[in-house]
Parts: sequence; C-alpha cells; structure tokens
Amino acid sequence: MSSNPSQTPFELPADDALIAGALEDASIPTLMMSMIHMSGDTALLDGPLRPAGVYINEYQGYMSEEDKAAVRAQALEVIRAFRDGGCALPPPPSEETIHRMMNFLVAQEVPQDYVPMMLEEMELDGRDQRSDAWGPEVPAQRRADHTVLVIGGGMSGVLAAVRLQEAGIPFVVIEKNPSVGGTWYENRYPGVRVDVGNHLYCYSFEPAHHWTQYFSQQPELQRYFEGVVENHGLQSHFRFNTEVTGATWDESRKLWTVTTVDSAGNTESHEANSVISAVGQLNRPKLPDIPGVENFAGQWCHSAAWDDSVDYHGKNVVVVGSGASAFQLVPTIAAEVGSLTVFQRSAPWMFENPIYHEDVPEGKKWCLQHLPFYARWFRFLLFWPACDGAYDTVIVDPDWPHQERSANEMNEFVYQMFSDYIRGQVGDDEELLKKVIPDYVPMGKRTLQDNGSWLSALKRDNVALVTQSVASVSEGGVTSSDGTFYPADVIIYATGFQTDRFLWPMEIRGGDGELLSDRWGNEPSAYLGVTVPGFPNFYCMYGPGTNLAFGGSLIFNGECQIRYIMECLKLLLQSGDAALQCREAVHDDYYRRFREQHARLIWEHPSIKSSFYQNADGKVTLLWPWKIHDMWSWTRSAQASDYELIPQESAP
Repeated sequence: MSSNPSQTPFELPADDALIAGALEDASIPTLMMSMIHMSGDTALLDGPLRPAGVYINEYQGYMSEEDKAAVRAQALEVIRAFRDGGCALPPPPSEETIHRMMNFLVAQEVPQDYVPMMLEEMELDGRDQRSDAWGPEVPAQRRADHTVLVIGGGMSGVLAAVRLQEAGIPFVVIEKNPSVGGTWYENRYPGVRVDVGNHLYCYSFEPAHHWTQYFSQQPELQRYFEGVVENHGLQSHFRFNTEVTGATWDESRKLWTVTTVDSAGNTESHEANSVISAVGQLNRPKLPDIPGVENFAGQWCHSAAWDDSVDYHGKNVVVVGSGASAFQLVPTIAAEVGSLTVFQRSAPWMFENPIYHEDVPEGKKWCLQHLPFYARWFRFLLFWPACDGAYDTVIVDPDWPHQERSANEMNEFVYQMFSDYIRGQVGDDEELLKKVIPDYVPMGKRTLQDNGSWLSALKRDNVALVTQSVASVSEGGVTSSDGTFYPADVIIYATGFQTDRFLWPMEIRGGDGELLSDRWGNEPSAYLGVTVPGFPNFYCMYGPGTNLAFGGSLIFNGECQIRYIMECLKLLLQSGDAALQCREAVHDDYYRRFREQHARLIWEHPSIKSSFYQNADGKVTLLWPWKIHDMWSWTRSAQASDYELIPQESAP
C-alpha cells in the first residue's frame, strides 16, 4: 500500500515507450521536482519552463501544452539516465533548494515559517518526524505499566493505535462497528466519497498510490484503513461490536473505569490509566423532529445509517436535506428513481472540481509508485493550495459595504466566482436559479465540490427542488409547510448529525463525579481541542473546535492531535506521577481567545441563520478558528506549565 522513496529500491523498466506513455498522464510540475531529485540538476528552477499558478485540484500549473510536452521530453532523458546509471540518487537537495522547489512548484512564495511544517509533512528524508517511538528518556517499565483505552476505531482511533504501539504503551481500542473506518464504515449511501484529494487524505507515514479515483468512494477508503491496521499488526488491539457507555475517573486510585456493552448485550468494565476519545464529531445521525415520521408506510433510512434493503429504483423518493450527503446522493440515484423530491433548507455554495468523479490515469499511478519523490511532491501540490491561503477570505471586514452577500473584498471575489459558476449551469431557468443561489456569504457554511452533477440532477424532469420545509409525514408521503403533498415510496433523511451533543450518548465523569456533558452544556470546549480541566488523563481527538471549514485535511489535524497527546503522555511518564490535567486558567484563556477569534470570522456572520457549525445561541463550537499552521505549531509539544501533575497519593 505504501512505499518510501528513500528506503525502497527503484525499479524502472527498460522499455522507454512505457515510460513515455506514463509521462503523458503525469502532473508536469510534480514531474519536474522528481527530475531534480534524479539528476541533482537545479537548472530547471531558473529556466523558462515553469508553472504559472496554483489552484486547488489543478495539477498542471496552468502550463501550456507545448511547455508540458517539452518537459516530458526532458524528463524521459533524465529518467533514462537515472535508470541506466543504476538508479543511484545524487546527494539530496539542501533545505534552501527544497524551499526554492516549493516556491517553483506553486508559483508563489512559501513563507519561511511554513517550510518546517511542509518538510515534516513530505518526509523527503524518509523519516516520520511525527512518530513518538520513544527512546530511553521514557523508562520502559513506566510505559509498560501505563494502559490506554481508545474509544473509536475510525481515522483517529487507528492513528492513535499506530502511535501508542510505536511508543510501547499497552492499549485497547473499543469500536462499536464490526470493523475499523468510522465514518467510512458507517456512511454507505449511494455516491458517498471523500471531498479531500485521496493522495492527501491518507496518513503521512502511510501514503497510498493505489487510489482508483482522485476522490475515492467509501469501499476503497474503508479498505485503506483496514490495510493500515493489517500493515502495522494492530488487529489484536481492537475490540469490535462493542460500545463504550461511560467512563468514570476514580480519584483515589487514579484510574479510569470504562463500561462497555457488546452487540449481544453483555456488559463489561475496563480499567485504564488514560482514555483517548476518538469518536469524532459527525458519528451520530440526527433525525429531524417532524410530526408523523413513525406513520410512514414505505421504506426509509438516514443517509448515515444506510439500509441496503432500501429499493429506490423506479420509486417515488423524497430526500430531506441538501447538504454534503444529499449533494452526493441525489445525482447518483436521480436517473434510477421514478420521481425525486429534494427538500432544501438552505442552498449550498459550491465550487468547480472537474475531476471530482474522475479516475486516476494509469500513467499517473505509475509515476506515483516509481518516480523518486514524485508522490511526496504531489502531496505537497495538493496540500499547499488547501492550506492557509484562503484564510483571509473568512475574516469579516466590519466596514465592508456588501455584508448581505459577502464579508470582505476577497470574499466578494469568491461570491462572484461561485455565483457565475452556478448561473452558468442553470442557464435561463430563473425559477431554479432563485432556489440554488444561497442567501448567505460564501464559505459561511460547508462549501461543496461539484463537477456539474448536482445542478444537472436538479434540472431533470423527474426531480423537484422544494424550498418549503417539511411540515409532516404521513403513511403515503410528505406534506410541505405550504400544504403541498408529495407522495413517497421511499424517504431518505440526509439531515446530518448530533453535533450539539458532543460524545453523546456516553457518560464521562471526571474528578468529583462531574459529568462532562454538564460541564460543556451547549458549548463543548477543550484546550487545543484535546484536554479538559477536571478530567485527568482524558484526551480528545477530533475534539471540540477542531473541525475544518476552509481547507486542510482532518488526517493532518489528527496527526497533530495524537502527537500532542503522546507529548502529554511523555510528560506524565517522565514525571513518575499518576495523572495529568489541564489547568483551569489555561483552558479558560484559550477558550476566551477561541471565542474572540470566532467573533471575527465568517461562520458567525449575520447572514448565517442556521448551521451545524453553530449551537442554539449562534456560537460556533465545532471549528478551528485559526490557521492550519497554528494547529501544527501549538501541538508540537506539551508545555508542563499548562498542566497540573497529580501524584499517586494525593496530599492530605
């Protein structure tokens, strides 16, 4: 599944025609970076053949066909010489040269303070710098005596398992499903796929070159996480079909008691020194509170709890919701149903991604697997335009005169671009256009990627978009708020998740028996999204305030978070104390800054009437409000002054 260019011998075919054919599918800017590694010649960085710009999901740097052909011809010569010379790499480029290569590849200056983060992400030296495979600085016996229980076997839980095993800490992962994968196990509705490019949406230490599509569908994503568990020999650490119901901190013994129930109803108690919650934010489906839901006589399900027995072919289907899940589901089933009625609460903003459903060409797969460092530079090419470049777009300018449609000058540009894209697809259908142009500032809610399939589906003769709310459900269908009845054989609720009930339905009790849900109320918060005062040795991954809405990847976030957790564990184990907890003042100062920052940002803009990012008071509690670089920087180490160390025997 993965390979490391610095450790894997290169095998290049003797057939030049095969190589030339593969180069036809290559990302040319990425290919140029690989050429420098193979030849040691940096003259390319000063030549006339160069990328003209960078944009998300655009891999050719806006180079002309003539320039791309010229690079391919040069590349074939470089690859031939590298092969015929025994595939021996010259000395690696210096860090200064790597920085020049970064600037060249994205046709802009990569700020110096971002270079260490990108070098770490790319692993050009073949070293996993985020690993905490501890040395003698942490006594082996203390590691062996400190057990960790991980709640959840999705992306974050698998990541925690990898890092805990590297550190030599005993652990178990409790997972309610029959396998790993989390959201990629549970979300199986037709058309479900990732919305971050797959060559970025994979662990930095476990790159994958096999992806069949740029944005893979659920089965392939599920297999990836299963493969990581297998590759790292983690199977024995997972307890499947078992759900955590609660966890209680025993102040006298300095241990967590975690209760579970399996699929057969058997309950069990587990003791652990530390607990890592890796349950995520979007894992409990939310059904709408609509009168009469239980009276429906047909088939129904929630998109996040897909029922394979649902037969929508040729049927009258109602989809409630128009968010990310419906955006993928509706175009997939539209041609196969008799009629399709989509109930939309608010229209989604979308941006063009022509490769959203495209297969990865075989030649590009070949380059990813065989050309030195090509895969690493391709990952950088995906990451950089989705990093912090769009951050200024989400900062609200209080003096901007067009607050009804945009938040600042750059956001106005986005408004015009997104609007023009939608108008270009809708054409002269003014009635549909009024329904699909959002009435809030762009990027204020989750922005979706589109290859034309959503609006094409809505324009079909058998599809109707309804902007009235659902008033009731009856035996034979759905009635809207204006009294119109829509007959239905199948109802699909694409209505999101219980984001306002974080870690629900588990009961987590910390010091003095305090219930975490009571402490949080409708404003869940944790220091750096990870630790909570009063809950010693308890850590969150994908915790409060760590979701993303303008770029990046949750896998990158997860790698930052688990590194921070491992740093906390190291701090504790080196101290010899029994427990560690965040200081109240540290958390409170962090949350004050968190609230102040969100008050400046677009997700609390007055045009946003409702959003799953917000709580009932309109405050955003789910999203990270700072730059991606800030998360990386702040989670690289744990500061002892932020924490209180608790000895095994508390002082009287």
